[in-house]
Amino acid sequence: MITPDELFKLGHFAKPHGIKGEIALITQCDVFEESEEPYIVCEMDGILVPFFIESYRYKGSSTILLKLEGIDSEEDARPFMGKDVFYALDEVDEEALVGEMSWDNFISYQVIDEHYGDLGQITGVDESTANVLFQIVHDGKEILLPAVEAFIKQVDHEDRILRVSLPEGLLDL
Repeated sequence: MITPDELFKLGHFAKPHGIKGEIALITQCDVFEESEEPYIVCEMDGILVPFFIESYRYKGSSTILLKLEGIDSEEDARPFMGKDVFYALDEVDEEALVGEMSWDNFISYQVIDEHYGDLGQITGVDESTANVLFQIVHDGKEILLPAVEAFIKQVDHEDRILRVSLPEGLLDL
């Protein structure tokens, strides 16, 4: 059985493309070439279900047209519209993954700073401002930390820990 902690969010499906069952995947990740038998995972009726990829092709820098096994018409592809698409963490190199993951994949990760120690768990991601912010409950109050790759020193996907090095004074803001 597939569990959410084994996955990362790859993107989301837009609409079917054509009449042969292709569907547009909106993503910033390019992970399929690393796998011999690529597959994606979608939540269907509350269950995480794997779907094997029959073929794929790129349509621009952020869209991949996927043909899933057993999805052979526009009608078959319609239930996938708007669904989040996940990919198995163990199918990709963790070092390369940090830059590929969307920020909301880090929800529920524990944040540990090299100077301040345990800051708490990421409870949400605020993308409403120019800078993406992690929402963390620390000592009973919410703190907002910039989601900046330069602050991230190590990511442990297995234990869901994000090790950071924050600039001095940032927590005092």
